[in-house]
Amino acid sequence: MVFEDLDLTDDVLDALYDMHFEQCTPIQEKAIPAALSGRDVIAVAQTGTGKTAAFLLPVINELGKREASDKIKCVVMTPTRELALQIDGQMQGFSYFLPISSLPIYGGTDGEGYARQQHGLKMGAEVVIATPGRLLAHLSMGYVDLSEVEFFILDEADRMLDMGFYDDIMQIAQRLPETRQTLMFSATMPPKIQKMARKLLHNPIEVKIAVSKPTDKVHQMAYLCGERRKEALLCHLFETINAKRVIVFASSKLKVKELARSLKRKNMAVGEMHSDLEQNVREEVMRKFRAGKIDVLVATDIVARGIDIDDITMVVNFDVPHDAEDYVHRIGRTARAGEEGVAVTLVGERERRKFKYIEDFFGKPVERGEIPAEIGDAIEEQCRDEKPQKRYGQARGRADKPRRRFQHRRHKRGSGGSTAVQS
Repeated sequence: MVFEDLDLTDDVLDALYDMHFEQCTPIQEKAIPAALSGRDVIAVAQTGTGKTAAFLLPVINELGKREASDKIKCVVMTPTRELALQIDGQMQGFSYFLPISSLPIYGGTDGEGYARQQHGLKMGAEVVIATPGRLLAHLSMGYVDLSEVEFFILDEADRMLDMGFYDDIMQIAQRLPETRQTLMFSATMPPKIQKMARKLLHNPIEVKIAVSKPTDKVHQMAYLCGERRKEALLCHLFETINAKRVIVFASSKLKVKELARSLKRKNMAVGEMHSDLEQNVREEVMRKFRAGKIDVLVATDIVARGIDIDDITMVVNFDVPHDAEDYVHRIGRTARAGEEGVAVTLVGERERRKFKYIEDFFGKPVERGEIPAEIGDAIEEQCRDEKPQKRYGQARGRADKPRRRFQHRRHKRGSGGSTAVQS
């Protein structure tokens, strides 16, 4: 379906045309008509499928039919500062030919930044795009009026709950008119999301697109290797596959820092992204990555959701994600906007069971990559050296468990605690 087939105004269609948007994605094709009908909508779709346009376009379309206002008509809730800024950027593009104002509200700013947000809220904006905690902070000051809100949107709802925003969201919702239209978008639909949906939405239309499944445009591969040989294999991938516009996900901040330093020593254009960085530094890294000054971004899951770059060629899971949902969000950074991409997972000896769970979740195995001959022998030797029986005792501290149990039994049979200790 093309956007012209939807009941959108000429001003919205002109903006889409200028942005080279013609074909609807499946989530847009189903969610936009549902939202235009005035009904509440709960939409479930994987990341990178065009959800932002699916919830912004109906709101812009309706607000554009009216005179401009300085009252808040729409509140968009999103989990992170990065997403708030990206949604605001999309908002400005989609409403280019309309006098609709928008304002991003997020944490991580200094006193001057907070004051700018405060001034913007007092001056008025029709669409407020905010992280829950920061909006609640402004609300507590008494100068934010939500009495005329007509649209309440929750983006990445599952992620917001994972970050502990449930109470904040419910407090904000209590300040909104009951007659509002609520649109909830989520990549997954666990019980906690269903519970929140029952409280916030009224007789919603449900839209589900490929729930928790990676898009077919992603070519997935997995390499089984020893932990200490992952970096060598990663560098081999950079040599054989286009190493520009790549995100490498690692499991911890420490590993991100170490890997980024190591790759920089190999004269690679590398940036790092993790929560230890100041917000202005993170923004500068993202600007360089978008501009092509950084080829490889090494990151924690802080960017698994919330990075809106359409031409990322490859995603590498340096460590296996914690679960299938994290896997979906990570590899969803590539193969966006109809393009194709590559997602590679480096599976260490101790991670194989975890990766098997991910494959079982999707119902099919991921294609195995062939270990290069020049590092294959070293990898096989590494894997043989890592014996499961030894690792089990060392990693979990169980080497002396039988002795402790024996002492415990003697203690129970003995005449007193001192007898058991002395034996």
